[in-house]
Amino acid sequence: MSVKIVLLYVLKTIGVILGIVVLYVILGLVLPLIEVSADDDGQPKDIPIYIYTNGVHTDIVMPVKNDLQDWGTKIPFANTKSKSTDYNYIGIGWGDKGFYLDTPTWADLKFSTAVKAAFWLSDSAMHCSYYKTMKEGEDCKMIMISKDQYKNLVKFIEDKFDRDQNGNFIVIPTDAVYDVNDAFYDAKGTYSFLYTCNTWANDALKAAGQKAALWTPSDFGIFRHYK
Repeated sequence: MSVKIVLLYVLKTIGVILGIVVLYVILGLVLPLIEVSADDDGQPKDIPIYIYTNGVHTDIVMPVKNDLQDWGTKIPFANTKSKSTDYNYIGIGWGDKGFYLDTPTWADLKFSTAVKAAFWLSDSAMHCSYYKTMKEGEDCKMIMISKDQYKNLVKFIEDKFDRDQNGNFIVIPTDAVYDVNDAFYDAKGTYSFLYTCNTWANDALKAAGQKAALWTPSDFGIFRHYK
């Protein structure tokens, strides 16, 4: 095979890769603009939930305990460094295990971690953070939902956790937590550039009958519908 043919194959491969990247960026900008409308089930909307972003990951934040769910019994306070039991809210997000545990800041991002996350090559994890208060702002929006909508949301979230033989969520032993109020758990599914942490959070909103983007890989695609 001549050098010319090899070079032609290389250029074609580069062209295909660039084409995929450009298409992904376009879809990532356009599809989030298409809104999936909220479903009105006719019930009182008296349960507050929040969408919260740290600038990269979107979490779904819920009351720690109400008459429908007690997250403290399933995600024990004892698994956090603080072990405090006076939290009022819990934020839950799904994402790539490598990103969560090995990349505390963007400066720590390794090429191998990024490749594994993008192409279905690594495990996933649930990141669970307790909060005492929630404050609305550009990074945090409150949504009022009904009891049935909350039940659907809880089921969607619980179904993403891996469980042990006794049906309990499986905590990940690690010191790579973000603060004294959080812990990581094993999760189902594989992260990829097509299904990111924000895609999961967007689907959680759909499960709860709330406004959402048709599809989004970014937090922007979610929050633009709650301005």
